[in-house]
Amino acid sequence: MQINKHYDDLEQSYLFSTIARKVNEYSAAHPDADIIRLGIGDVTRPLVPAVIDALHAAVEDQAKQETFHGYGDEQGYGFLHEALVGYYKTHGVTLDTNEIFISDGAKSDLGNILDIFGTDNTVLIPDPVYPVYVDTNVMAGRKVVFMDATAENGFLPLPDASIKADIIYICSPNNPTGAAYDRAGLKAWVDYANAQNAVILYDAAYECFIEDENLPHSIYEIEGAKTCAIEFCSFSKMAGFTGTRCGWTVVPQALLDGKLNKMWLRRQTTKFNGVPYIVQKGAAACFTEEGMKQIHETLGYYKQNAKVLAETLDSLGIWYTGGKSSPYLWLKCPNGMGSWEFFDYLLENANVVGTPGAGFGKNGDGFFRLTAFGDQQRTLEAAERLKKLLSK
Repeated sequence: MQINKHYDDLEQSYLFSTIARKVNEYSAAHPDADIIRLGIGDVTRPLVPAVIDALHAAVEDQAKQETFHGYGDEQGYGFLHEALVGYYKTHGVTLDTNEIFISDGAKSDLGNILDIFGTDNTVLIPDPVYPVYVDTNVMAGRKVVFMDATAENGFLPLPDASIKADIIYICSPNNPTGAAYDRAGLKAWVDYANAQNAVILYDAAYECFIEDENLPHSIYEIEGAKTCAIEFCSFSKMAGFTGTRCGWTVVPQALLDGKLNKMWLRRQTTKFNGVPYIVQKGAAACFTEEGMKQIHETLGYYKQNAKVLAETLDSLGIWYTGGKSSPYLWLKCPNGMGSWEFFDYLLENANVVGTPGAGFGKNGDGFFRLTAFGDQQRTLEAAERLKKLLSK
């Protein structure tokens, strides 16, 4: 018996465990401290009524012989495929239902998609980055090359023709930086990938926060993307499904003449039992007229939080990305502080918790992530504390 030796190559992730330890230690020493957490990447609002009603109805379906559902298609039910085809049309994108695969979330598929790619591929990943992109490739033993995302390029690096890559990760709007590519930026990446015979793994989990018409919701809004890109998206941030679990992946038939689509179908039918019928009915309800109206109201709640935080940083003259089409604000730590130094400073002097940028890669040091996924009144209070502390 041999173990996968590549697990030994993984960097130990101390980010959130260290945050929890620091906050717990501070709380123990200051039991009366009123701590506001702006570091969480999880949603806090409940599922909307249209989704709840659909979930209840689907439960009732399972109680009747004539509407009971057992095993479903691993790639998802047709009713959800059709709903997603309609959703993409609102962004000017035409998809076939057999190009859409329903999953239990974007994170799962972002890791599992690597099953259909050889381990000799070179992977190009931005730094700072969502850790799953790096860790899943290290686990498989692939070579990882980093592209620098910095304040100088707005944390939106563009391709370098001198770098050879086979698999490219792009997240837009980005986690953790909140930065989002415009059409010209994504077109540069699509052209690069097609020229390299590479595949872009495009994480669109936060597309629902985009309001700027110049920012694409899907990479397939870009000419040439269907021959080089696989897109991942999720109901987690769009509709609050972080605890309900549902997402989707698009593998175009134009990609390698349908080869990757067939391979992904084969992988899923072998290793995945599909998303529960009940959950898929709840997901489909998101795309009804009432569902979309209710979801936009919830998203508006988070967008208002982002606006409050953005206006606060603007008033303080602090440089940042995100916030306007993203639930994340990525700010430059004031007075040349390091990420962890600023974390301690905020915790001790304002009782506000965020996420140190250094935890997302070397280029994240000196930066800090705040999130809009919180209670509005608590966000307003945190904004006032930031103003009071940082305007000194």
